[in-house]
Amino acid sequence: MKILALIPARMDSSRFPGKPLKKILNKPMIGHVYDRVRQCNILKQTVVATCDQKIADYISSINGQTVMTGYHHQRATERCAEALEILEKKQKIKYDIIVMVQGDEPMVHPDMISEVVQPLLNDTEILVTNLFGRIESNDEFKDYNVVKMVCDLDGNALYFSREPIPNSNYEKNALAGKQYGIIAFQREFLLEYVGMPPTPLEKAESVDMLRIIENGIKIKMILSNNNIYTVDTQADLKMVERLMSMEIN
Repeated sequence: MKILALIPARMDSSRFPGKPLKKILNKPMIGHVYDRVRQCNILKQTVVATCDQKIADYISSINGQTVMTGYHHQRATERCAEALEILEKKQKIKYDIIVMVQGDEPMVHPDMISEVVQPLLNDTEILVTNLFGRIESNDEFKDYNVVKMVCDLDGNALYFSREPIPNSNYEKNALAGKQYGIIAFQREFLLEYVGMPPTPLEKAESVDMLRIIENGIKIKMILSNNNIYTVDTQADLKMVERLMSMEIN
């Protein structure tokens, strides 16, 4: 199985402009993501997908690989689909599974790539998988930037929201928590995704995965063994830097 990791990143973030190149422990955030993802030994290739030359120049400076995509994409998933088609045409290769790791997940662990891919290897009927973690605090539960999710009893996503879901009285063993930006697709389904028009709930929540749910397709959610924090704000950056410094020490 040929497995490709794509890291979508752009400088024009509405919540934190320029964040891919913001430094954590004296290294740009996108560099942490790239270096950590490529350590996973099941991957054939790791590539940053971007529309910004500054990001491409930095990745090139660390001997990394990039693919330039259009500026028009509203969703990271769409950017990855374009990057996949460019790479396959250029390399004359056809990948089997594509793992999308958002460029604001600097704490990603290589094992998380294996976690999200394994269900697709076990069952080709599964089209897409997404990692999630437990919510650690009431502040995190209420944080608009943290995408919350709830699952059915089989572990398939029911809904994603930036609002606090479900009710805070839910049992702690319920399949609910926070979405991680680590998602795996069967190749054909990733390309099918871009053929689906944007959906009402996707636009309301600004969550790519809702387009899939609104079209009646299942997303298998995987509770990760690793607890990580996404960088959406300057405050997140400082917290993640503190936590990553503790990893080193």
